[in-house]
Amino acid sequence: MKAVQIINGTGVPLKRSDVDTDQIIPAVWLKQVERTGFEKGLFSAWRDEPGFVLNDERYAGANILVAGAAFGVGSSREHAVWAIQQYGFDAVIAPSYSDIFYNNCTKNGLVPVTVPEDVVEAIWAAIEADPQTAIVVDVERRTVEVPAAGLVADFPMADATQHRFLNGLDDIGITLASADAIDAYEAARPSYLG
Repeated sequence: MKAVQIINGTGVPLKRSDVDTDQIIPAVWLKQVERTGFEKGLFSAWRDEPGFVLNDERYAGANILVAGAAFGVGSSREHAVWAIQQYGFDAVIAPSYSDIFYNNCTKNGLVPVTVPEDVVEAIWAAIEADPQTAIVVDVERRTVEVPAAGLVADFPMADATQHRFLNGLDDIGITLASADAIDAYEAARPSYLG
């Protein structure tokens, strides 16, 4: 997992709520053996709709997904996070998430930003008016900022989660931070093998 302090970019206004993980990445995509190529399945049923926001060239290259409430509900598929990241998104801004989806984001390096619905609506308005509107997600300060709209909002993030992002630590990296203590324990414990 790469370290993340600040994400600078532009956003895609996904003006839908209660988006479940099967809508993010349909089950048919879960048969893949490798952990790559999921970006092709991201919102694949909706991408067949000509008016779907990811089909709008004005938002090409955006790296922040701005979604409605209850994003990532449904099954616990980690593939949803992989698909979002592989499409090119570094953060998701929404009023709420399912707990499992939020946790999967934090374990895979996708920054989940939780802000009130009126803040999401203000961001949607700004990026719909100008798709090149800059958005800044600051993990260290725990703020999201849209300078052109005069918007600055704090977002909650547990200290341990913030530490994980700032230092680029996945679960293995967190465990390896205690390698000396683990080695000392293993050296001192009795051996039962013979």
